[in-house]
Formats: sequence, structure tokens, C-alpha cells
Amino acid sequence: MQSIPGVIDAQSGYANGTGEADANYRTVSTGETGFRETVRVEYDPEQVSLDALLLAYFYVIDPTVQNQQGNDKGSQYQTGVYYTNDKARETVERIADIERSRSKAFFVEIGPLVNFYPAEEYHQDYLEKNPGGYCHIPREEMRLFSQLHIDPGDYQKPAAEAIRDKLTAEQYRVTQESGTERPFANEFWNQFEKGIYVDVVTGEPLFSSTDKFESGCGWPAFSKPIEAPALVELPDDSHGMHRTEVRSRAGDSHLGHVFTGDPESPNGVRYCINSAALRFVPYAKMEAEGYGYLLYLFDN
Repeated sequence: MQSIPGVIDAQSGYANGTGEADANYRTVSTGETGFRETVRVEYDPEQVSLDALLLAYFYVIDPTVQNQQGNDKGSQYQTGVYYTNDKARETVERIADIERSRSKAFFVEIGPLVNFYPAEEYHQDYLEKNPGGYCHIPREEMRLFSQLHIDPGDYQKPAAEAIRDKLTAEQYRVTQESGTERPFANEFWNQFEKGIYVDVVTGEPLFSSTDKFESGCGWPAFSKPIEAPALVELPDDSHGMHRTEVRSRAGDSHLGHVFTGDPESPNGVRYCINSAALRFVPYAKMEAEGYGYLLYLFDN
């Protein structure tokens, strides 16, 4: 969390347990206190949204396991998000509903913060003190979040009725009902104009024309997204196939699928995306439409 710009402080501790007398590593490790090993995050909402922090959290945890993360097992390792006021509660519950809807099992605790006690000093900034220490979150992902430009809080998912009113029947079928449009008969499959492609539902930036390549698949093909956390990848065993579905982070729109080993792709990866899930913003209009902060994508 401290790697994310806008986070002021992240303090390790113990939350929602029996009380201060038991809030120490030895006692909490027994698994009998109700405490969860927890991080208190202080952030500047002018620099980063709570949406961004929550979606970053869900990006690095496994919500499908109970009382466990990585190699750590026990009730103290149960995942959870604990809010401190009603405004935060609304955001937490909204994001949790999105994450719950795309997970076959969801064991993340969602509720109010009852109590919090800082952990011992040797637990604070643990990886700075112990560079070789264990953490189930790869360091590459920590570095990734320190370099992000897109804040999903700027692109929140509208209410269901607003989505239906906003989209065409085809856009709704693809994004909300996981449909697939016809190959070679969609808007962007053979377009290579300079600009970015955004989620048609929320406007969240997803792909750049700099990563679009000619593909024989009949749909828009990209070698990578603008930022990896903007996409959610899920196993898809529908239609008797084993594929990886791609959905948008903030809007939870069905976008398409991602494949590896593609000989046409410059890096072997093909994000095969439905045109109906995208809106194209030409380079010349990016500044006017609020995407000027991504003009750096075209500097080279």
C-alpha cells in the first residue's frame, strides 16, 4: 500500500479481536483471539481514491480461500476490509459487490472496524528491514502499483438501469451478458488510428493503438493493456473450451479473452476484444475528453 502514490502511511496491526491485552503477535498467532493481521491505510483522497486502494487490494489477494493467504494459514490470515465511516462503507460495499460477482467463492470479510492495535515495531515496514523476507505478493506487483496513472475511482460503474439506457442492444449483450460479436463485422477489428480504447460503460482507459496489431482473428487484437490492473482475468470453461476471460476492473464489463502463443502478436499475447465493449478516443481529442494524462503513451 505504501508503494501507491497518495498513500501517506500504512501501519501493520491487529483488528477486530478480543482486546488490547491480546493484541500481540504471540497471542494472535494462536488463532483464538479473533484478531486479523491488518494494515491501517492513511491516504490523501485528492491524490488517490478509495476505489483504487480497494481494487489494488483485490488484485493481490485470493478472495476464494478462507483463513489463508499464500503459505500463511490460520484465522489471523483471514482477508477482510474494515471501514470506519458510512462514506467509506458505501465504497467498500460497492467494490465488494463487484468482486463478489466475478468470483466463484468469496470469503473476504466486509464490515466495520471494531478495534485496531498497532503491531510490534519489528513488524512495521517489514520488507524494508528484511529485504529477503517472505511475502505472497510479488515485488513486481508492488513496483507496478507505484507507477500507475489510471485511477479507477474516476470511472465508477453506473447503476444497472443507467447502463441499459446508455448502451445499444449489441453493446449491452456483449458487456453485460458476456456475448461475442461477429468476427470481421465489428467496428474496430481493422482500425489502426492513433488513440486509446476505453470501456464503453465507464470510460476507463484500457488499450492504446500503440499496442494494437493486425490479426487474422477478426476482432481488435492488442499485445497488452495500458495498465495491467485495469483488467481482470478469469477462467472461462464455457462452450466446452478452456479460455481466459477479460473483464474491465471498475465497470466489470465483459471485454473478450486473452490468448498466449499467438504468432501474429509481437510478444505472443493476444487480447482479443469485442469492439462493442470499447469506445475509441482519437489522439487529437484525448485532452478535451479528459485523457490528457495519457498522452505520454505516444511520446516515442
